[in-house]
Amino acid sequence: MQMILMLFTGVAAGVLSGMFGIGGGLIIVPALVLILGFSQHTANATSLIALLLPVGLLGVLEYYRAGKITSEHLWYGVFIAIGLFAGAFFGAKIATSLSQDMLRKIFAVFIGIVAVRMWLQ
Repeated sequence: MQMILMLFTGVAAGVLSGMFGIGGGLIIVPALVLILGFSQHTANATSLIALLLPVGLLGVLEYYRAGKITSEHLWYGVFIAIGLFAGAFFGAKIATSLSQDMLRKIFAVFIGIVAVRMWLQ
């Protein structure tokens, strides 16, 4: 079940990344903290694992050396990355079907919801 949630997190991040150009910090980290109960450090590091090749290799190594993540978290990041791969395609398809004005408004509402939720956590 945990891996399915990781895959779903990756798909959601991928769709929103495709729609708005966002993913790790705005989608994956809050999902890991708020839905899956990860610590902030572990969530940050797991997000970096998902973005490993293009962004996070050195950051992941430092979190691992500091003991903030385990090999299990490495697998979580891999499953999120799989979801990101597919989700970004669908998010881009959705975004290109919306007007610029509508896309901007949806993005603003989404950011507001995430900000309030993180603040109240």
